Amino acid sequence: MNYNFLKTELKDNIAVLTISAPKSLNALNSTILGEIGNYLDNIDKSVRCLIITGDGEKSFVAGADISEMANLNAAEGEAFGKRGADVFRKIETLPIPVIAAVNGFALGGGCELAMACDIRICSSNARFGQPEVGLGIIPGFSGTLRLAKLIGMGMAKQLIFTGRNIKADEALRIGLVNAVCEPADLMAEAMKIAASICANAPIAVAYAKECINAEWDLPADEAIAYESRLFGQCFATQDQKTGMKAFLEKSKAEFIGK
Repeated sequence: MNYNFLKTELKDNIAVLTISAPKSLNALNSTILGEIGNYLDNIDKSVRCLIITGDGEKSFVAGADISEMANLNAAEGEAFGKRGADVFRKIETLPIPVIAAVNGFALGGGCELAMACDIRICSSNARFGQPEVGLGIIPGFSGTLRLAKLIGMGMAKQLIFTGRNIKADEALRIGLVNAVCEPADLMAEAMKIAASICANAPIAVAYAKECINAEWDLPADEAIAYESRLFGQCFATQDQKTGMKAFLEKSKAEFIGK
């Protein structure tokens, strides 16, 4: 499928989705959000890991498109926020791991996009922030929820209330990103992580993601029961038989996702 603002690539069960609107530093508008949503709805069944990045050397996603938002009324603003939040929720609940390869500015909606991914790695020139209050709005693509979960309520409030941008090293220190690397090494590092994920049983990886997401807000007893149920379901897969047989025979397992 052809997109106006997305570049797509598939190699060895790893998909790379590049947001490409360089004139606006890859800012998210309704069209781009719609294209991302469509891509996620139709992602190739062979994909075991997805990497999301931005086009160019300056920006992952510089934010939501202010020119589109400037004249919205309250109802239209709510609808625009819901559109972005719904797309990012698709990323969060996609049954494969998603890696954000943050190659520059990740501000506002860009930071929220990165947070919707499972793993975030960034280049040393990356900048993160939720500067919305300086525009008279708040994070609208679930940023208030995910930032507090990732870095804690106190730090999230400070960043959102001040609208301050932070550099890559501080993002790493507070737990917003998993790793920082040189710009030239970013995609290679993302591919390395993706390849290590793809070497494992895809159903087990999907169940692990489902458990972590679902159990976050559950009471401990319910979370443990949820995990136990999916743990048991793993034993109904061919991959479990393959993996344990290979371990016992000291051979390499070849998982097929069944």
